[in-house]
Amino acid sequence: MENEKIINEGTQPENEKNSAGTNPVNDENINMSDKALSQKPKTGKPLFTFFRSLFIIICSILITCSLILYILYVVPVLNEFSHRQKSETTNNQELKKDLLYKKQISLLTKDIQRLSLKFNAYTSGQSYIVVNTIENRFFLYTNKKLIREGFCSSGSYTMLQTSGNKKWIFKTPKGKYWIHGKTTNPVWKRPDWSFVEEGSPIPPKDDFSRYEYGVLGDYALAIGDGYLIHGTIYKRFLGMPVTHGCVRLNDEDLKVIFNTLNIGSKVYIF
Repeated sequence: MENEKIINEGTQPENEKNSAGTNPVNDENINMSDKALSQKPKTGKPLFTFFRSLFIIICSILITCSLILYILYVVPVLNEFSHRQKSETTNNQELKKDLLYKKQISLLTKDIQRLSLKFNAYTSGQSYIVVNTIENRFFLYTNKKLIREGFCSSGSYTMLQTSGNKKWIFKTPKGKYWIHGKTTNPVWKRPDWSFVEEGSPIPPKDDFSRYEYGVLGDYALAIGDGYLIHGTIYKRFLGMPVTHGCVRLNDEDLKVIFNTLNIGSKVYIF
């Protein structure tokens, strides 16, 4: 019996060794299963990304088509409905009998008549020219129809000042003007600022150095206060604010304007 106990006790370590030897195998199996579980979601990510992108593209196409259909079909229907509502309102007989409504309509009619007379006074059947100093463009009208337009040059809005605190601001006047005179082959009589600008001494008023020929083009139209509509030898600057206050044009436009406008023709500058 004692020997059996010894034998049994001697065999126990072997069993423990065997049981201990099986643990690494089980751990490896567990690790392999964990790796397999961790690798499964990775195979599904590309499919999920693909379907999500496809869903976004389809939604974008549907939204775009819906907007196009809304603009093409729904908006016109809404506009027509609003026009119908307006016509129903204006054709409302009870509203037309209302005293306040009649008074408002009468005031609006008078305003329209007044504005129409004012518009006709500014845009008569006679020829006139409009000068836009912001964009440096002109518009020539005859019988209320635009017959010519193009580039021009207006005042630079720069200031010239002498040591004696005398100064000039080179700007084109704005407002309603009219043609005072027309001249062919005009001669420029240089003002004082022309000599100050180039640093030369100011000559007497009738000195021959004040007169220059050919710098104003073939034609000139006076609009008052010494301002002219004339030609230029600096055609590359047309369309820019570079003048000392006059309006400069190229030769072709100036000839048409000179032959179209008469003394008394309106000049609108803004």
